[in-house]
Order: sequence, then C-alpha cells, then structure tokens
Amino acid sequence: MAQLKEFIPETSALASLDTAKAFDSIEWNFLQVSQKRSGFGERLRKWIPVARCSELCLPGSRKKSDSSIHKCCHECVPCPEGEISNISDSENCMKCPDDEWPNEMKDRCVPRVVEFLSYTDDPIVAEFSSVSILSCLLTGLILGIFIHYQDTPIVKANNRDLSYLLLVSIMLSFLCVFLFLGHPVDVTCMLRVTSFGVIFSVAVSSLLAKSIMVCIAFKATKPGSIWRKWMGAKLPNSIICVFSLVQVITCVTWLSITPPFQDQDTHSYPGRLIIQCNEGSVIGFYSVLGYMGLLAAVSFIIAFLARTLPDSFNEAKYITFSMLVFCSVWIAMIPAYLSTRGKYMVAVNVFAIIASSSGLLGCIFFPKCFIILLRPDLNIKAAIH
Repeated sequence: MAQLKEFIPETSALASLDTAKAFDSIEWNFLQVSQKRSGFGERLRKWIPVARCSELCLPGSRKKSDSSIHKCCHECVPCPEGEISNISDSENCMKCPDDEWPNEMKDRCVPRVVEFLSYTDDPIVAEFSSVSILSCLLTGLILGIFIHYQDTPIVKANNRDLSYLLLVSIMLSFLCVFLFLGHPVDVTCMLRVTSFGVIFSVAVSSLLAKSIMVCIAFKATKPGSIWRKWMGAKLPNSIICVFSLVQVITCVTWLSITPPFQDQDTHSYPGRLIIQCNEGSVIGFYSVLGYMGLLAAVSFIIAFLARTLPDSFNEAKYITFSMLVFCSVWIAMIPAYLSTRGKYMVAVNVFAIIASSSGLLGCIFFPKCFIILLRPDLNIKAAIH
C-alpha cells in the first residue's frame, strides 16, 4: 500500500493540468495478478492505472481526431453512406462493393436488393402480360374478320392490304412489350427500342399512306384528273417502304456504333441494385423516337385536312382521332419517363406502347367491325359511296 500511495501524487499532478478540459473522465483500473506458491498466501504483484478521455468507438463508426479538448482525444462519428467499420476504434471506414450495401448498424455489408420488372415479384408485370396477350388475340380476331369479309365493300373501300399490314403491325407492337419485361440482357436491350420503333414506323406509315390515298381518291373522282394515275397499290406500298426504311437505317446505324447494353445502377436508390438497359447513344435513342413522332405528326396533319371530304364513310376522321390519341399518349409519356428511374421508367414505356397500340386498334378498326358484324345493311356499295 505504500507503493500505491507514492503513485497517487504523480497522477494527481498530472490531473492538475487543467483536468476539467483535458479529460472527460478518469477511470482507474487496477489489474491484480496473484501468484500462489506452496507455503505462501496471495500477494499483490502489479497495479496498472489507465486514463481515458473518449468513449470506445463501436463498429459502424470511426474516430475523428480533431477534438478541441486534447490532441489525444477523439470523437466517434458514424460511417458515411455506403461505408462500414467492422472493428472497434476504427480509424477509417471501408466502402462496400458495388453489389453490396451496409446494414442498419453499418458494421457489415449485405447484398443489395436487385430490382427490375420481374415476372415473379411484380404484380404489374402479370397485368401488362395479360393485357398484351388479350390485345394481341383481339387484334388477330379482327384480322380474321377482315380476311373473312375481304370482299365486302367496307373492307375494299379502306384498302384491305394496308389494313392487313396495319393489323399485323399492331399485333407485333403488343408482343414487343415482352422485350421490356423480365431480367434485361444485352440482346433484349438491343431489340427493345429498335423493335417497337420499326414496328410503329410501319404502322404509322400505313396510316399515312391511307390518309394520302383518301385525298387522292377524292381528287381522282373529278373528270380528267391527273390523280387517277396515282391510284392503285404502287403508291401506298412505296410510301410504307420509304418511310419505314428510314427508321430501319437509323436503328442499324445506332446498333452498329453504340448499341444498348445491360447496365447496373447503384446510385439512384440507396441499397438497391437496378438492372436496366443503357441506351448506349442518347442521340440514337431520341432519333428513333423523334422520327416516329414526326411520322405521326405528318399523318395527323394530312388526315386532319382530309377529314371534311364528302364521303359517307370517311376514314380520315378515324385516322385523325387515332393519331390524336397516339400523339397524346407519347407526349404525356415524356415527362413521366424522364422523372422516373429503374423499373418504373420501363413500366411507363410499356404503358405507352400498350395505350398507343390500343388507340390505333380501337379508333381505326372498331367502327368497321361494328358495321361488318352488327350493321351488315350498311356494308353495301350504295352505303359506302
């Protein structure tokens, strides 16, 4: 005990150096090591004092050594987002791998939540799939009706070959929805935008050809009109081939230079790993959409100008309304597409494809099917002309 009394004044002198500012607390821990020998009792061997001015930094935090109390003191601060510390009194935090994320305690990395439009985890995928399949079957049914009644006046009057092509394009547009669903891979990423871009270009080119033929047919009825030589299948087929070929060349150029590919987004949402398609070239992506919008705008303008032509069944009216629905859907899609991330961006794109395809199908073919099936008395040459 005499040795202990000699040691206490030394620590008191140390504490006199402004102890209130230098130390938050002083803890005396006495470690007693006893050694027992034959014929001897327990004896005191060593007393070790320990002083501490900071708390022990637990895992999930690190030491910040800029305390204003004393240079030996530190603060404990939590690890920043995306980093962990798995030992006590860690000087630095470690960053988790790209496919992992810290747990709530920030003391270990756990796998990120993988996110994409999954067939098993997202109910909206089942809804999209069901609507797409039913719409495709309905389109096929309408195509069968048109083929069965191909010799009736209402089918002939609206250029049945263009109607067949338009129905096939709409059917394919419903099916291309499945390229956007499920786990994306490089192949589906390359086919997503290019497929529906080409398919919609063929469909809108068909409507554009229909609108032009309506105008030419009205002008050709005048005696001695030079527009008679433009009647027939050659002009609409040329229109479809030329305007669709431009979109095909645009897509091929895009795929040749900077094709889309599968990408992983780890920055949009904390703790999530978003599997998505990187468009590769933003110019290529917006060129495909922009050209499709240009075709729709031109078709709408021509159909709008021809809507008042004197005809008892003027298809230009239905084309005008269908193009109005088509353009409205894609214009409304733009801000929604740009303001979302991850699988919700894909869902907006899928909804736009289904809505615009349904608009074309309903506005163009439902009135004709109504007359063919329910009002056959109007499906005669006298009622059409």
